[in-house]
Amino acid sequence: MEDCIFCKILAGEIPCAKIYEDEDVLAFLDLFPLTKGHALVISKQHFVDVFDVSEDALQKIAIAAKNISTKLKMVLSADGIRLSQSNGKHAGQAVFHFHLHIIPRYENDGVGMTETTTAHPPKADFEELKKLAERLKM
Repeated sequence: MEDCIFCKILAGEIPCAKIYEDEDVLAFLDLFPLTKGHALVISKQHFVDVFDVSEDALQKIAIAAKNISTKLKMVLSADGIRLSQSNGKHAGQAVFHFHLHIIPRYENDGVGMTETTTAHPPKADFEELKKLAERLKM
């Protein structure tokens, strides 16, 4: 998909702070993190949402997310991990390429269970993301 930012990341047109990659899945740190270590896991195939994604791709994303979650929790001493996924504009989906958010949670981190599409967290420093990505690579 030529207008898909995640497809552009996969094509190498846009840089990312990669933390995991295999033949089917890519994971990288979110440029607008809710908490330190907020990562996105995407399929290398373009699927719009959970209704479009193949069961095989979904399984591979879920397995990668489990392993990445373990690493994030250990390296960042997170108190918990939140997995989040939205489908459709009115559910808060902003990028229409199926993806799963892995959000490390910390006691008193100030992050609620919901976000709005009108209020974004501040943009992270990309150089800091790359340094953190090096610590988290699997």
